[in-house]
Amino acid sequence: MCAAKSWDVLTFDCYGTLIDWEEGIGSAFVEAATRSGVHIDREDALRAYAQKEPQVEDAPYQSYRSVLQASAARTATSLGWKLDEADAEFLPRSLPFWRPFDDTNAALLSLKRSGLELGILSNIDDDLLRETLKHFAVSFDFTITAQQVGSYKPHHAHFETARRKLSGRRWLHCAQSYFHDVVPAASLGIPVAWINRKQETPSGAARPNLEFANLQQLAQHLT
Repeated sequence: MCAAKSWDVLTFDCYGTLIDWEEGIGSAFVEAATRSGVHIDREDALRAYAQKEPQVEDAPYQSYRSVLQASAARTATSLGWKLDEADAEFLPRSLPFWRPFDDTNAALLSLKRSGLELGILSNIDDDLLRETLKHFAVSFDFTITAQQVGSYKPHHAHFETARRKLSGRRWLHCAQSYFHDVVPAASLGIPVAWINRKQETPSGAARPNLEFANLQQLAQHLT
């Protein structure tokens, strides 16, 4: 039996799973710093940003556009770049230009052709996601955003909203982030496929039901 027949619906985290957000963020930082006459290291910026964004998201809910700006300003400060939060608008402005990973669209097309319903669960604003959706070769059947649920993963609202929406249909969540997706999905008993693009090891007790190095492997397994 085709493995796709085991599921009715696949949901995806978007940024980091479908979209190469590290390339987008890293390029945005380097380009903005260069315009300001500042030299920063791309990898240092990405490491600092990965620490700052969860801190901002853990505060009372604010739009993701605001999260991006605040996180960018904190990241810049940690790198010795004096940047006002207002000037950190470069980061949300760059988001519509962040591109999919090379394997994303082929995998999505294969999964869609197999008859699976596809959705997105993302820490994003609706208007920013609309711009990102233009990069995909398929139309998603539904999207659940941080703006809609008023919180950010790893909090459970995205998953609880999807569970209510899907009403017991056979559902697999697919995501790159262990922290934002694997841990909360596993804690709720939601089957999860870890798209382990960075070949990381689990940092906690949660374990995915399936694990793949990329979306191509996921699509090959399910179709």
